[in-house]
Amino acid sequence: MIYLDSNATTQVHPEVLDTMMPYLTDQCFNPSSGYRAGKSVKLGVEKAREQMASLIGAQSQDIYFTGCGTEANNAVMYSLATMCGDKKRIVTSLIEHSAILRVCEDLEKRFGFTIEKIGVDEGGRLDLTAWKKAVEQDDVLLATIMWANNETGIIQPIAEACELAQQAGVIFHTDAIQAVGKTAVNIKDVPVDFLSISGHKFHAPKGIGALYIRSGLRFEPLLKGGGQERGMRSGTENVASIVGMGKAAEIMQTCLEKDGHDGIAELRDYLEAELQKKLEGVQINGAKEHRTKNTAHLSFEDCEASGLLILLDEYGVACSAGSACMTGKQQPSHVQKAMGFSNERANSSLRISLSIFTTKEEIDTAVEMIVKAVNKLRRVQGRGGVGPVTIYTS
Repeated sequence: MIYLDSNATTQVHPEVLDTMMPYLTDQCFNPSSGYRAGKSVKLGVEKAREQMASLIGAQSQDIYFTGCGTEANNAVMYSLATMCGDKKRIVTSLIEHSAILRVCEDLEKRFGFTIEKIGVDEGGRLDLTAWKKAVEQDDVLLATIMWANNETGIIQPIAEACELAQQAGVIFHTDAIQAVGKTAVNIKDVPVDFLSISGHKFHAPKGIGALYIRSGLRFEPLLKGGGQERGMRSGTENVASIVGMGKAAEIMQTCLEKDGHDGIAELRDYLEAELQKKLEGVQINGAKEHRTKNTAHLSFEDCEASGLLILLDEYGVACSAGSACMTGKQQPSHVQKAMGFSNERANSSLRISLSIFTTKEEIDTAVEMIVKAVNKLRRVQGRGGVGPVTIYTS
């Protein structure tokens, strides 16, 4: 199989797996234990904390391990909600992941919060004028926007959004799950208050995440119990996955410092150019100059994406659709609708996402298979053909 869905998840790096194995076998001890073996395991956790902090330019004491990126997002929002006072407005965007939007819905329904969702331009970038006006309202508790979009790969004007929020005295959080390990993320350059991370997006295992909390901020833990993670996230640490994420962070930092993932970008650009050369009606979606280097988001005119996915799966190519199915009805992605796409364009979109392991040979074969699938589907469907939409969850 040719795997082109790395925004959904990445394969565990072999060096990461090697680093994890001792903590799944002879180093099985609880890091909270008082004896020497437990303390030795604790050192592995603290090394991973340093590695994770280094990747984003933070201090290690400001990194807290979680079960996933979704937990990190939830922890921030519910923590602040318990300390909101009379500030019950959250400013976010129309293109956020469900790990933000569904929490917003819950806070709105159960706790009376007002949620203000700011739009984006046709390139998928935040409307900063509307953002500035929104965060300057007196009752704003939190401003939260993703660093890079999971669907399109578009990188938001995160520094500007952060500065505008903090000038207004508003706490700023970023869901950086699709950015960390893929593009430069440094909290010295963008001094966010909270930042969420997910390990499986950059070659660590699934089920491990992290939360950066700026020193000095009040925080009410989402999970209470034994007081692990210095009281910020109770629960016995998932040591093997933590040390794996630390190793993955170290590997990705080296890759970013070496060439900034330019090699991945070259393959991505090559794929786009080949598809546009060999097929008519192929559109590249989003601002080309503001996107993660591994992501291509493409629309194929007169070609329904769910049918393409079925054919590509048969041909041995794995990628994602750019639209989702809700309650059995064909509905375009909320991200693409926010960008002003027609239903037809949204429902004909594919997300193709590469990793450090993707090869040119795989891209050449994938191009061949995509061309074959598009031509076949166009012959079968004709103009304006539609079909069921396949859901993806990341």
